[in-house]
Amino acid sequence: MPTKFVKMHGAGNDFMVLDARSEAVELSSARIRALGDRRTGVGWDQLIILAAAVDADVAMRIHNPDGSPAGACGNATRCVAALLAAEKGRLDTVIRTEAGSLTAQCLPDGQVTVDMGSPHLDWRDIPLSRPCDTLHLDLPGDPAAASMGNPHATVFVDDLGAIDPAEAGPVLERAELFPDRANIGFAQIVSPERIRLRVWERGAGLTLACGSGACAALVNAHRRGLTGRRAALVLDGGVLTIEWRPPEQGGHVLMTGPVATAFRGWVDLSTYPA
Repeated sequence: MPTKFVKMHGAGNDFMVLDARSEAVELSSARIRALGDRRTGVGWDQLIILAAAVDADVAMRIHNPDGSPAGACGNATRCVAALLAAEKGRLDTVIRTEAGSLTAQCLPDGQVTVDMGSPHLDWRDIPLSRPCDTLHLDLPGDPAAASMGNPHATVFVDDLGAIDPAEAGPVLERAELFPDRANIGFAQIVSPERIRLRVWERGAGLTLACGSGACAALVNAHRRGLTGRRAALVLDGGVLTIEWRPPEQGGHVLMTGPVATAFRGWVDLSTYPA
């Protein structure tokens, strides 16, 4: 039987959302890769599978187009929060991910804020393969590293237009220092309140926006003294507002941005590889 899905995006970062709360949806890596193909499948940056949760409004599993799992996705969390708000008739939601439970709030202007929790900055938590100063990795471009549920490295550049993330990103993604691979952000500081960012995502490639990557970029920029604790992150698909609260306020990172439903549809999963 065909399975319902929703195609959504947050600042161009797009997702196929499958609801497995009432009916199991089990997908092999081969089927996930086939569904993610933008020519012969549905096509998306991440596949989101919703499941019932006793300690949250919903649980969310995340897969990349290459079939690999992801621990967290900020833009997908915001999209799911918008779905749940319409479904449940309330603006606050709790969404459980592999990286922990995230709270989200739908705002009157249609944007959604998600609390991404505290960044992990120790080399063991990112993780890295050996002890390192996470503010200055011994890699080309002198990146800084942080985990926002996924491992991220941010390379700060003077001119983002002179960098090809599709060329430099894959090399850094698979550097020996990253045992689980890493998402690679290329950031240009426009002002202390504005950062231009492009992100090469592990398992997905160059995307129009990466929410956790935007969070990591702001955290790393502030750690290097390049910005304040709040900035507009300008990505190819739109603008995300990132705020890293000070320790006395909990030290969490908040991300606010737009969400949109592109379309709803049905897919016959049996027509894709088992």
